[in-house]
Amino acid sequence: MPEKDGKPGIRNVYALGFVSLFTDVSTEMINGYLPVFLVQELGATRALLGLIEGIGELANYFFRLVSGYISDRLGRRKALVFAGYSLSAVSKPLFAFAHSPWDALVVKALDRTGKGIRTSPRDALISQSIDEESSGKAFGLHRTIDQSGAMIGPLLATLLLPLIGPRNLFLVSFIPAVIALAILLAFVVDVKTESREARILKGARQVLGNKRLLLVLAAFAVMGLGYYDFSFLLVRSREVGVAADLVPLVYLAINLFHTAVGYPSGVLSDRVGKEKVLVGSLVFFALASIALARTENLAGFAVAVVLYGVFFGSYETVSRAILPRFAPPELRGTVYGVFYIATGLATLAGMTVVGYLWDTAGRAVAFTYSATLSLIAALLFAYSTRIS
Repeated sequence: MPEKDGKPGIRNVYALGFVSLFTDVSTEMINGYLPVFLVQELGATRALLGLIEGIGELANYFFRLVSGYISDRLGRRKALVFAGYSLSAVSKPLFAFAHSPWDALVVKALDRTGKGIRTSPRDALISQSIDEESSGKAFGLHRTIDQSGAMIGPLLATLLLPLIGPRNLFLVSFIPAVIALAILLAFVVDVKTESREARILKGARQVLGNKRLLLVLAAFAVMGLGYYDFSFLLVRSREVGVAADLVPLVYLAINLFHTAVGYPSGVLSDRVGKEKVLVGSLVFFALASIALARTENLAGFAVAVVLYGVFFGSYETVSRAILPRFAPPELRGTVYGVFYIATGLATLAGMTVVGYLWDTAGRAVAFTYSATLSLIAALLFAYSTRIS
């Protein structure tokens, strides 16, 4: 039932959370082992691993811009959300048939395109289901439910890998993805807004007229230029002595801390300011990077895993929750799309550069570079609070 103001309310957030939960079970069954599969079985270098992940994220973020605009223009969100989840569901099992890094790149791009199609309309739908004052709480709740699936997935991978092998694991990932689609169809309520006839660039220009938003986007872009994702930690885990079948447990640990801080960081951001929480998250990323640059043993690596998990949980939650203040509801999908394309371009460059530096200049140089850019981004977020 909708709330009195016509918003579906927190029930929609819960429903979308469980859609994400089962999708994450599917995704993280694969992600918990895929980087090792790419490097050790398909022969990818670290630079190529970064390029594959970066191109996947660029496809993801490009289609977030497109789908955000389309959902604004249509005044509807749910159909695009369903289309995106469907594409990801049918794409992931195709990793079972990859025989080169380039095969994997194509499948990764398809999967992340599906994620891109669904994400901006889904985030806009969450933001329109509740009041803006509670956006941090809502996105934190969604992130926490979502990440519960990100813990179940690696655990299933750890149990299934010795029994069925990685290629069959990729095929089995289709089952929870189908469950997610059923929940979406049955329980998620669409929110209608006034449809728009404006061009996509006009909408983007309108939201980019805000100077504070421009500085916030610049901070996100700088962070993207030094960013590396969990795949680099999983590859590093093999180097410090983690057995191949246990690598998904490393991913489980990252997601455990990610989940633990998601909701609290969202609530905290509503109380003390979202920029302050983002600054704190980037400090955790810098510390994780320093630990990865210096550590040579499992104990130091474990510290890096904890720090990275805390960073990721708070950063992912609050980076999405900060955006509703910069656009009215009818442009909400567009502002998320602009955010995602800016960060996607930066992430493509960052992931490739970090991987290249690791291959050519060594691990210490690569992760020191990441730590430096994250601290510069933190300073930009802090400064953005001074601009009206």
